[in-house]
Amino acid sequence: MLSALTNRRRFSDLSEQEILALAISSEEDDGRIYRSYAQALRAEYPASAAVFEGMAAEEDGHRQRLIETHRARFGEVIPLIRREHVAGFYARRPVWLTKNLSIETIRAEAAGMEAQAERFYLKAAERTTDAATRKLLGDLAAAEAGHEKAAERLEAKHLPGDVKAQEDEGAKRQFILTWVQPGLAGLMDGSVSTLAPIFATAFATQDSHTTLLVGTAAAVGAGISMGFTEAAHDDGVLSGRGSPLKRGVASGVMTAVGGLGHALPYLLPDFWTATVLAIVVVFIELWAIAWIQNKYMETPFLRAALQVVLGGALVFAAGVLIGGG
Repeated sequence: MLSALTNRRRFSDLSEQEILALAISSEEDDGRIYRSYAQALRAEYPASAAVFEGMAAEEDGHRQRLIETHRARFGEVIPLIRREHVAGFYARRPVWLTKNLSIETIRAEAAGMEAQAERFYLKAAERTTDAATRKLLGDLAAAEAGHEKAAERLEAKHLPGDVKAQEDEGAKRQFILTWVQPGLAGLMDGSVSTLAPIFATAFATQDSHTTLLVGTAAAVGAGISMGFTEAAHDDGVLSGRGSPLKRGVASGVMTAVGGLGHALPYLLPDFWTATVLAIVVVFIELWAIAWIQNKYMETPFLRAALQVVLGGALVFAAGVLIGGG
């Protein structure tokens, strides 16, 4: 019923010629996807780009063999049928959605493409009673399995262990520069700089609602300011730190999160309960910052903890003293 409503045909209704035409168009699409991967990776990961160029060439070879089979059985005119015309047929992620994927994600996408196609053809063959159609689907499944082995051979040729390790290290470094560093700076700013105004307001008014309003305003305002500052001061062209938009989002969001973490406990109407909870959240935030510095920035944990916790404690104490006075 869903197939009829969406005007998509069921696989079981396709003729052998249409199945062959569907395989041809699928191979064409996959070849384009691999070449798009290669183009996106060529500047930073030339070895991986060579792997995907080789995989695209493999798809071209299979497409040519399928076309020759179609020509021999059904003639020169190939029916126009694509994945999106068939209900239940496996879909591919649109190429424009893959532009910002990491290299590891792209490799996983490529492996999934081949495995997904193989599984589909095997399941389709199991549901087919016609011997010729079953053989055709089985051959297509074997071809997809062969693609996986070809990809492994190409990766072994173009991506020896040291080259792959270098590319993986480069991808990790870019992730840190684009996301971790701006996000960490934002989290530190949001967690530490908002301590003074929030707890000064808390102890001056001893009113949860007022403290919540001030804390939320401080966190959101700091997030917007940090986000725009990060995006505007470095376009990433010379520094290699990546997209200013991504860095701005990472910095702005994490700044707001850091400030909101100890502002939201004041949603509780009881002032002292909210304050105790906010203090607990502050210590969790500060230790989380120290952990991130240790994991991604390779800062010794004790040094990171001393710097962050001591700095946070001083700002917290300033807020309490100002508010209490």
